[in-house]
Amino acid sequence: MSTRSASSSDALVASTSARRPLPLGTALIAALAACSLVFVAKGYQLFQATMVLAYAVALVGLNILTGYSGQISLGHGAFFAIGAYAAGILMDRAGLAYWLAVPAAGLVSLAAGYLFGRPALRLEGLYLALATFALGVAMPQLLKYRHLEAWTGGVGGIVLTKPEAPWGLPLDADQWFYLYALAVAALLFWMARNLIDSGSGLALRAIRDHAMAAEAMGVDNAHCKSMAFAISAGYTGVGGALSAIAVQFVAPDSFTMFLSISLLVGVVVGGVGTLWGALFGALFIMFIPGLAEQVSKAAPWAVYGTVLIVFMFAMPGGVMGLLHRLGRPGRPGRPGRRLPRQRPRT
Repeated sequence: MSTRSASSSDALVASTSARRPLPLGTALIAALAACSLVFVAKGYQLFQATMVLAYAVALVGLNILTGYSGQISLGHGAFFAIGAYAAGILMDRAGLAYWLAVPAAGLVSLAAGYLFGRPALRLEGLYLALATFALGVAMPQLLKYRHLEAWTGGVGGIVLTKPEAPWGLPLDADQWFYLYALAVAALLFWMARNLIDSGSGLALRAIRDHAMAAEAMGVDNAHCKSMAFAISAGYTGVGGALSAIAVQFVAPDSFTMFLSISLLVGVVVGGVGTLWGALFGALFIMFIPGLAEQVSKAAPWAVYGTVLIVFMFAMPGGVMGLLHRLGRPGRPGRPGRRLPRQRPRT
């Protein structure tokens, strides 16, 4: 089997495994482990865990767009910034509670995604990627625009306060917000799972596989693509809002073009067309740059690039593709499958 066909096979396996629901026992164990982390980790470790959840939510959104509808975006960092600033403005300027600011930020990002996606989706492939790339490049400059400084704070940004635990719970701010982020992430993963398993999810995959055939079957390609872009932007905006509250600060220079590239890298590392791959992609985004800097302070990005290349060669279908492949040692053409014995002809 050639390298190209093996890569396509692994990607297909990862996408197929994503449509299978997680076993209930596994889901319960994962939920208990995630909740127990609040009593094991403290301080900066909880902050890192919260950021992983924020990135995971954003990666789920980008995977809905790229993995399930086949549209490439190089500017989703812009929607991450929109969500972060929407939450910051609502909390700091309007005095809105954080638990209302986060879904409101998602709605603002969803509307922005639809308004941008509706005209931009007349473009396809690389042209759409360039349009989103332009959005990602322009967003930090727009946030510094002097006529918006009254809202965005300009170069100085906005300082936020991390919420305290309500109802007298014996939890500090880091513990409580981690649990809140975990609840939001679990809800959004569940909603994404239902979307993908629904008729709308089937329509998105049909558009991804063959747009002309999907339209011939009665699928409204323009509407489905626009809604996929909007939902993807809404998810990414929620991730940005969670990140802003966890960091307690938003500034234009926090949302450079590298953030958009990192989100796309996270999708590929976790597995294109998978949901649970978003967690592995978020771990990669959160920890690999720091580890690369520890290995070489002189050339950290060279180390980062080397690690990424190794990941792509070792796991062309992403982490989820590798896990699924390891769980099926008896696939045709793989070691571990015993072929049936042929009877001799008489």
